[in-house]
Amino acid sequence: MRKSVLTATTALCGFFALAAPALAQETETGGANKPASQLSEIVVTAQRREESAQTVPIAITAISGAELDARGVSSALDVVQYIPNMVGMNNTGLGSSNTYYIRGLGSTESIATFDPPVGTYIDDVYLSRQGANNLSLFDVDRIEVLRGPQGTLFGRNTTGGAVSVHMAEPTFDGIGGFAEAGYGTYHKKLLRGSINIPLSDTFAAKVSGYWQNDDGYVKDVTTGERLNDGDGWGARLALKGELSDSVTWNFGYTHVVDNSENVLNFTCNPDDTTECDGRYATTGFSKTATSQFADLGVKGAKAYYGNGNHAVSNLITNKVAIDLAPSTRLELITGYVRQNQQYGLDFYDGRAAPSTSNPYPAVAGNSNGGYILLNDNWSDQFSQEVKLNGSAFGGFLDYVAGVYYMKEDNSTNGAAIYSGYLLQDSITRNSTETVAGYAQGDLNVTDKLKLTAGIRWTDEVKKVGISDLRDSCASGGTNCLTTANLVANGIPTKLTTKMWTPRFAVNYQANQDVLLYASATRGFRSGGWSARATTPDAFLPFGPEKVWSYEAGIKSQWFDNHVRANLTFYWEDVSDLQTPAGYVTSTGSLTFITRNFADYRNRGVEAEFEVMPVAGLNLHFSGGYQDDKYIIDRNAATYDEYGVMSVAAQQASCLAGTAANCGKGIVAPDGSIATPVRTPDWTLAMGANYEIPLGNLSLVPSVDATWRSAMEVQTSNVTIYYDQDTSTGTYSAAGNTYVVGSRVDPLWMFNAGLALNGPDKAWQISVNCQNCTNKVYGQSYLGYTYINPPRTVMAKLRYNF
Repeated sequence: MRKSVLTATTALCGFFALAAPALAQETETGGANKPASQLSEIVVTAQRREESAQTVPIAITAISGAELDARGVSSALDVVQYIPNMVGMNNTGLGSSNTYYIRGLGSTESIATFDPPVGTYIDDVYLSRQGANNLSLFDVDRIEVLRGPQGTLFGRNTTGGAVSVHMAEPTFDGIGGFAEAGYGTYHKKLLRGSINIPLSDTFAAKVSGYWQNDDGYVKDVTTGERLNDGDGWGARLALKGELSDSVTWNFGYTHVVDNSENVLNFTCNPDDTTECDGRYATTGFSKTATSQFADLGVKGAKAYYGNGNHAVSNLITNKVAIDLAPSTRLELITGYVRQNQQYGLDFYDGRAAPSTSNPYPAVAGNSNGGYILLNDNWSDQFSQEVKLNGSAFGGFLDYVAGVYYMKEDNSTNGAAIYSGYLLQDSITRNSTETVAGYAQGDLNVTDKLKLTAGIRWTDEVKKVGISDLRDSCASGGTNCLTTANLVANGIPTKLTTKMWTPRFAVNYQANQDVLLYASATRGFRSGGWSARATTPDAFLPFGPEKVWSYEAGIKSQWFDNHVRANLTFYWEDVSDLQTPAGYVTSTGSLTFITRNFADYRNRGVEAEFEVMPVAGLNLHFSGGYQDDKYIIDRNAATYDEYGVMSVAAQQASCLAGTAANCGKGIVAPDGSIATPVRTPDWTLAMGANYEIPLGNLSLVPSVDATWRSAMEVQTSNVTIYYDQDTSTGTYSAAGNTYVVGSRVDPLWMFNAGLALNGPDKAWQISVNCQNCTNKVYGQSYLGYTYINPPRTVMAKLRYNF
């Protein structure tokens, strides 16, 4: 397999070499009515300073705001399809929450005692919570996706990589902006706009916003309501001032309201399997439900929640840049994030666990839902960074150094209800305080050779406490979720991590268009607690996830910047991989556990190509291959200090005939070690857009196609295939009519668009479709398989001024 990968990538590089004569052409600069004739350069800050993306020795994909618009990208989740070896999707239930996996590292947990391994940043400010990271991209300059650990310059919780969103800054060159309106499938309405206002020669403001509303693509056949709508709105105020010749100030305040959910749905009506012309849910949990959970003893406002998800985010970024000398800049980066997420969601659609007699079993006597989670979470995060960039010794040394502080406080008021029984009702409060210092230096040994060394020291303290709100726990009890009971069960309520995360790299700039590099980088993800537990003995801690990544790559431009070709090889070794596992026990109850089950190894190759053979025609291709596996400790003790069986012992027990230990954790139903989730062997993306001049107008068709090979989306790879006997309406296992479980077959997806630009691009009429062929595939698994959204089409009218 490795030989075939090398052959394929060599062939791709050879294609561009053979294509040189066809692509060589004059390089005139396009005017206002003329398409650009060269690939544009994107300046990034992947190394915490401004550099061309082609000179950065990091596997990075950078997409400009203009290119995002050309591809019809409207949310952070849409970007994932263009990134090799990256998989992303909405989390179960939560339309506002994205699950990102890069090179096999990711997390499906949004609860505040877990940290994601793919960090999200807005203007260099870290968003610690994954519950509302599906950002609407309504005023973006560019997005940078960094693959591999970024532990030296970005810090903790970037073992998989980072998604860095950079918002557009105000400018001083006149009033300008745009207004846009759109209408699409499921009666979706969209309004977006932005206006830039110079207030003086050195001070400007920018106001941007969006609003969207739709009916939802899922029909609830029990309540008659529409579900999985994507309603929301957001506004942003940005200020920029040149306070003096050496001081620049950038300020941003963003407020976003997201009312989207990802409720379990089916392509056929479970109550009438002959009805298969849409998306269906059968939960009796209504959007307008009131007080039904108060009757079960649920405390607080959440007892009156209806079916839905409501997330509110407030983000403040403040940057002050001071030029201390011609080659030295000091930056003060302050961030404040406040998020509130409230939801009531039925994760089993009013149904019990699937069985061989019926993959759609209803919960007898319970029309309100099967497995319902109620949540009222508040998160406050403050961060301060002081960063110094500069050069010394006549340019022999380029450096970046800084200190970083973050304090986060979370309060999660949540309840879990299964088949009408209150499993949990508690308030979990947890905090994180982090102090870090970092430095990285580039030694310019010659004009072509550069040696890089960097290191970061992180000192982190996490604390947790919990209060049980159930009436049965008013007078105490050993099974109540209280801090005292955690301590009594030996569960630590404080976790301290001190970690060095170095980086080493060597760069060789063969010429101005070709960069060769190799690097070794360490990163880590914070530990935490399994806060989904319903008893104190299961509220287990898990330790940090640590990774070393080794990369070698080439970044190149050819034919007078008409072709860009980048190639990366990597080897990734992970210690103590954090693995969340949720499964239905033999008694029918739902159990969640997260442990450092195993180590992990991933190796692969990534290629990205951009081509502009003629003016206005942009072609792009990216591909990734990865080969990964869990590595378990065969010499581990049978049970750890918390009574959890080791993977090796569990596997041996399963193979010896103990069925209860099969299909749990990372042991597959057949007793083998499971295939890691969301790591398809191959990911491919390709597309084109062509600006065709039509006098003063221009027509821009675009098409994008993505393909990925088969993958798993459930930790223990549990998959059941059913056949239906249409004469009796009964089901049998080992069939093909209906699939419950984790296996996702190979998949092609297509997006397309067509835009008409007016004179000088003063206006635009466009239509875009996402998932144009209406493909259906599994994204996640929680008792049932959660599937992707259906085809959507939107027409938009935009006016630029």
